[in-house]
Amino acid sequence: MDALDASKLLDEELYSRQLYVLGSPAMQRIQGARVLVSGLQGLGAEVAKNLVLMGVGSLTLHDPHPTCWSDLAAQFLLSEQDLERSRAEASQELLAQLNRAVQVVVHTGDITEDLLLDFQVVVLTAAKLEEQLKVGTLCHKHGVCFLAADTRGLVGQLFCDFGEDFTVQDPTEAEPLTAAIQHISQGSPGILTLRKGANTHYFRDGDLVTFSGIEGMVELNDCDPRSIHVREDGSLEIGDTTTFSRYLRGGAITEVKRPKTVRHKSLDTALLQPHVVAQSSQEVHHAHCLHQAFCALHKFQHLHGRPPQPWDPVDAETVVGLARDLEPLKRTEEEPLEEPLDEALVRTVALSSAGVLSPMVAMLGAVAAQEVLKAISRKFMPLDQWLYFDALDCLPEDGELLPSPEDCALRGSRYDGQIAVFGAGFQEKLRRQHYLLRPKAEVAAAAARGLNPDLQVIPLTYPLDPTTEHIYGDNFFSRVDGVAAALDSFQARRYVAARCTHYLKPLLEAGTSGTWGSATVFMPHVTEAYRAPASAAASEDAPYPVCTVRYFPSTAEHTLQWARHEFEELFRLSAETINHHQQAHTSLADMDEPQTLTLLKPVLGVLRVRPQNWQDCVAWALGHWKLCFHYGIKQLLRHFPPNKDTHLLYVLAAANLYAQMHGLPGSQDWTALRELLKLLPQPDPQQMAPIFASNLELASASAEFGPEQQKELNKALEVWSVGPPLKPLMFEKDDDSNFHVDFVVAAASLRCQNYGIPPVNRAQSKRIVGQIIPAIATTTAAVAGLLGLELYKVVSGPRPRSAFRHSYLHLAENYLIRYMPFAPAIQTFHHLKWTSWDRLKVPAGQPERTLESLLAHLQEQHGLRVRILLHGSALLYAAGWSPEKQAQHLPLRVTELVQQLTGQAPAPGQRVLVLELSCEGDDEDTAFPPLHYEL
Repeated sequence: MDALDASKLLDEELYSRQLYVLGSPAMQRIQGARVLVSGLQGLGAEVAKNLVLMGVGSLTLHDPHPTCWSDLAAQFLLSEQDLERSRAEASQELLAQLNRAVQVVVHTGDITEDLLLDFQVVVLTAAKLEEQLKVGTLCHKHGVCFLAADTRGLVGQLFCDFGEDFTVQDPTEAEPLTAAIQHISQGSPGILTLRKGANTHYFRDGDLVTFSGIEGMVELNDCDPRSIHVREDGSLEIGDTTTFSRYLRGGAITEVKRPKTVRHKSLDTALLQPHVVAQSSQEVHHAHCLHQAFCALHKFQHLHGRPPQPWDPVDAETVVGLARDLEPLKRTEEEPLEEPLDEALVRTVALSSAGVLSPMVAMLGAVAAQEVLKAISRKFMPLDQWLYFDALDCLPEDGELLPSPEDCALRGSRYDGQIAVFGAGFQEKLRRQHYLLRPKAEVAAAAARGLNPDLQVIPLTYPLDPTTEHIYGDNFFSRVDGVAAALDSFQARRYVAARCTHYLKPLLEAGTSGTWGSATVFMPHVTEAYRAPASAAASEDAPYPVCTVRYFPSTAEHTLQWARHEFEELFRLSAETINHHQQAHTSLADMDEPQTLTLLKPVLGVLRVRPQNWQDCVAWALGHWKLCFHYGIKQLLRHFPPNKDTHLLYVLAAANLYAQMHGLPGSQDWTALRELLKLLPQPDPQQMAPIFASNLELASASAEFGPEQQKELNKALEVWSVGPPLKPLMFEKDDDSNFHVDFVVAAASLRCQNYGIPPVNRAQSKRIVGQIIPAIATTTAAVAGLLGLELYKVVSGPRPRSAFRHSYLHLAENYLIRYMPFAPAIQTFHHLKWTSWDRLKVPAGQPERTLESLLAHLQEQHGLRVRILLHGSALLYAAGWSPEKQAQHLPLRVTELVQQLTGQAPAPGQRVLVLELSCEGDDEDTAFPPLHYEL
């Protein structure tokens, strides 16, 4: 079938973070695709929602069945007002509102062979096996990609059939490797040496590569892909270069990704020969047993016209018997799989299979939607071919605590789907929970109320950080049962985790980056407390060494940091400095600070008075371009070949920013700029002053000005100080019309050219400079589902560590691992043992105890002779103090001493003072649990 017209312009602002994951070619294919989703219960709604958010061209919904109460537990598009309405028709409008760029339509008839020919991908959810087989066979016959997905309580199933000859154009999420070239020899084979600092260990034998920007050996530029061999010293053999020109300088080597072919079986064949996604033989056996359980559930429904009743032991035993009687699975057409059936697993699946759970459909719906994208975009490897996922660890380990059929009976409630799995008692526990969730609070609160009017939501717009501990203090945390966090920096994560540790609250923590995701749970006294990964925590927000950025850049990231610094100095700091002196009524000419003079000199540039019009701004920009990137000026101004567009972009962006700073109108007219540049005086290369690559170099090389330079600069600054205040420009990455990103991208690209560094494109530059985390709806939904499963365990009551799971997934490569969290590390000191969740408690008493009394208590109760600090603040006591100082401090009440040292009394409502203890000895400096001094 023909796809929709994919030539329409892509809304890069709408899909900005998704573009960093998929790229423009894949997004163009996605917005031209037609997809059919049949089955609009919770799972189908999740698939449809993800596809709409990700911008498929057209989405057709099919589900003529009426809405019922149990649908509302997981189908967020439906409400009580939709009961008895067709699920598809009731869902259409809300789905369309999510993204008006997507056509969302409803098909009310049957699914016929002719209908299937209109789509590239067909998805069935919660369909009977007979329907799956019929539609799957027709799709396989006509080359339409087919998916079937289902969840039953705490288990889920996904099947993919993309045909017998499906080509994946871009199998991985990673950008193609690229590295700067140091030298290439002539010979057979030619030996290529990479520049120092290049990531040579990422290239592998047999990789295909191509070349660009080489001077001398130009025969390699844009050549057909060549296979390489990696030598022991890290150099690369690139094939015969004997007849090529001698290598002179520069250039980059870039990996060429290889397409891969996938061959899928049709559903009728794959039912008996299931290929499952698993990490070990044990997981394969587990998945095969789940496969048989699903087949038995389909058989039960076919025989009885209904699914098994919730937690009905008779129905469950019937399902086990049906599974036992199924035809054995096969390794090949002739060879059976000789595996025992895990009847206990099948029985548990059957008992809990009547319900539909929001976290389960979120998880499986995300994976299914990602597979639809793979089918459309041919980016990332698809599943091969079955995926089974279960969260049966959400159920109590103790069989005595499992729900009864009576507790799980339907009640005509929107929570019936959840009650069918966990029971009405658990639902009541869940109803009483109070949780803190942070980002985008007002918008999220309004959306959550729309999903479930029973939910009480209080949006809190204050940040959660050390400055708001008077708001999020003892009283606040005493009213919450736990915290669910999805923060975008390790600094914020560490702070929130520390609050949870302090108040002994469970922390459900999630994060995503592209198709990578994580969902983790931290339980007081059960699991270890949250710790940021050492490598990530160390690198976050850490700039590259200044000397590297100034003098020895070797990566595009170095040049981008330099360009960002240029922006700050030229268009913000200089304006703020000039405005400051105007407000203080001091003359710029009276300044003698070399750093300030160095900062302002480039802002004056070739001008000696403030700019009055656009031409003045262009003249300044051209002069600054000459200062930073002198590069064949006359040739540039005469010809402007395509490879010089970056130079022109730099001048255009710099001139516009200079105009904005001075309150002058700018211009976006490239043609007019070319003509204007031809009219401006041309600099004489023979008379140019020494060129420095940036203001950073000027600062170090010209910290002191000569007398004549000083006099000339002071005169210009005196003229400059007269006039209206300048407008400091605050860097804004999200406005593509303000030239901020354009300037940084052009400056970094030109610096890459100067240093022979492979540049990155505009989108990559914007992501790096703006510290934008790539994001896609599927990963977000999957992680939310995984976190919701852990919430079930937290709410259900005391659970052992073996019940909880940390989860990590990579949707691009079909990777999911779930493992038991580590136990809290035990620390010891003499007779004391403690973990990060423990604390020493000492009541203030009535009347309040003195510092001397507190020290005596610690000595008597714990045998500790310590020094005491107020948490993160002042030193209250140290054994090494002089007798005079001890005499001053020891008689004071603890709160009195704290107020004396900090100038602040405990806040109203504050329940504890957190004190830090340490024991100093000859060979040890031990940190003890925090001391909670209870007020």
